[in-house]
Formats: sequence, C-alpha cells, structure tokens
Amino acid sequence: MGDSGVHLRRATLQDLDSLVELELQCFDSDRLSKRSFRHQLQQDHNLLLVAEQQQALLGYVLVFMRRGTSLARLYSIAVSPAAHGMGLGRRLLEQAEEEAAEQGRMFMRLEVRRDNAAAIGLYQRMGYRQFGLYTDYYEDHADALRFQKRIIPHERVEEHLSEPNERVAYYEQSTDFTCGAASLMMAMKDLREDMVCDQRTELQIWREATTIFMTSGHGGCGPHGLAYAAAKRGFQVDVFVNQDGPLFMEGVRNDSKKQVLELVHHDFLEKLAELKVPIHQEVLSLSRMKALLDQNAMLLVLISTYRMDRKKAPHWVLLVDMDEDFVYINDPDIDEKEEATQLDKHYLPIPRDSFDMMLHFGQNRLRCAVLVQSGQRHPER
Repeated sequence: MGDSGVHLRRATLQDLDSLVELELQCFDSDRLSKRSFRHQLQQDHNLLLVAEQQQALLGYVLVFMRRGTSLARLYSIAVSPAAHGMGLGRRLLEQAEEEAAEQGRMFMRLEVRRDNAAAIGLYQRMGYRQFGLYTDYYEDHADALRFQKRIIPHERVEEHLSEPNERVAYYEQSTDFTCGAASLMMAMKDLREDMVCDQRTELQIWREATTIFMTSGHGGCGPHGLAYAAAKRGFQVDVFVNQDGPLFMEGVRNDSKKQVLELVHHDFLEKLAELKVPIHQEVLSLSRMKALLDQNAMLLVLISTYRMDRKKAPHWVLLVDMDEDFVYINDPDIDEKEEATQLDKHYLPIPRDSFDMMLHFGQNRLRCAVLVQSGQRHPER
C-alpha cells in the first residue's frame, strides 16, 4: 500500500469506533479504552491527530499539553499493521511537534518500551535523546525509556535543556490534601537515602504539619508546619514567608476556626523556636532560588494552580532545577481524570516568568517557601 491520498487531520467524535478498532489491532496491553478516547476528544488543550486514506483510519497520535507549562508529552502513537512501511509514524509525530510548537510548547517528551528497537530508532533519528528510565512501567512489567526533544529551536544549544538530569525521585500524593507532605518527602529522600517514602509517612507528616482548617474540607500544610516536620527529622530548615501571623485566614469566616488557626500558628512558632529554625519575612527571588539549588538545597514552594488547572487553590510543589529559561518542578498531584501519570509531573518545565506569577497566592499575595538541607551550615546570603 502506498501513501497516496493519506492526509492528516484532527480527530472527531465520529472517529471514536475506528480509533478503538485501531487500538485493538496495534496493542496487546496498555490499551486506551473507548471511554478514554472519548474523554480526549472532548479536551480542548490536548492534541489527537489521525492519518486517513479513502475514509480508512490508518494511524493516530495523542499528545498531552498541560496548561501553564512548556511541555508536550507524546502519550500514544499507533499505525495500522496494514500501513507499516509508509512512514506514517514519522509524519504523525512531525505534525504533532509542529502543532505543539505553534501552541508554545518548547519540549516534547515520550516514553517507549526498552525492547522496542524500531520505535527507539525512529525517535533517535528524529532528534530525541534519552534522559531517563522507569523500571517496571508497563502492564507486563517492561521498562520504559524516556526521551525528550526541544521542538522550538533556539540559537544557543545548551545540553542541559535537551537532557534534564532527573536526579530527584518522584512521589505522588495519595490524598487531595497532602501535597505538602509529598513534596517534603521527595526533598528529604534526595538529601538522605534512608528516608522512607510511603503513605504512612506521608500521612504522619501531614498530621504533624497541617493547619487544621482550609476554606473547605481537610486542612493543608503551611510552611511552618512543614518546616517543623523536616526539622524534627534532623534536617536543616529555613522558612521564607512574606507575611506575619497565621496564614490562609482570608477564606475562613468562622471566628472559632480563626481562633484555632491562631493557636496552631503560635504553637508552630514555639516549636520552631525550640528547634532553632529561622523564619525570614522576605521573598525569595528566582535568582536566589537558583543559587540555593546550586548549593544542593531543596526548596518547597507554594504556588497558585490557576494557570495550570483554572482553580484558585494553594498547592505545594518541589523545585528541582532551574536554567535561564525554565523552572523544573516535581508536582505531586496527578489528575487521573486527565489520564495523567507521574511522567507528566516529574521535572515539569515551566517558563520562569510564568512560574514567578504562580508564586503569589490569594488576595494578600502570599509567598512562602521552605528550604531543606542536610547539613548544619546555613545557606550563604
């Protein structure tokens, strides 16, 4: 079969049955379900392209493009066995790269089975470079190799942009309210290999660090509580916050809850004073954060997630790397509704200007960070 008459286009709901049939032809496991395809077809920020010839669907490519980031992720690509040898895989991926770049995505990432020599060869010929490995990733326990390509070229070729060093391991929060605990565990694990990262530790840290009340539901962790949880485990900690007094008060209307927040806040202050944890009422600039990262420190930062999910919620992430253009974070929150996995939240690249705007939360423009180090020396000022 030649490639005459093959054209690429955006998929529509009318393609749903053909996509499911193609998935069954191409994969024995880790298949996308009809429900998943339907969900992706209803998303306005992801990309699903198909290759069609004489009304027959010969292939597709699905790319995730997370709001607020510079990352596109090739989630799945498939070509009908009847169309092998036509170069459709390359055409689909090239078109996906072009459309992702037009939407401002700087990087395309993907994972591929370690034993899929044909696909690995294609990706390498197209300029992708391996930067990571996940063991036991697929349903049949096969390993996944991680590849990345910068799809918007620039004049300066910087190796670290093409090959990030995923040194800091990832941990996914297991509840809606333990982002702070999960971020802290990732930081402590990087600084001390014997740290245990499991749900029991996660919930224990949350219990130690929670501020009791938020606007609704379970309480989240504030900077003082997270600093206390790290300090009591023997880490050197500094708190940076631009406001004095109890935090997250603006969304609390009940006076008795406000009183509880004040009591908890002062209790944390007493505990931090006993552990000699410095509290700096100042804002950490991105350049200062970069200097601290260069000293092998770990930084938990509170962000507003509005640019990423349109929700005005406080959320803790771990800052893991930074270069002249991007900030890289480990975001412990994986949204299963978006078909996301840890690959989408591990070393997530965000433009520096965008990230700086995420660091303000609420009407009072709260900014706070927790610096965690393994040694006894305070960071250079």
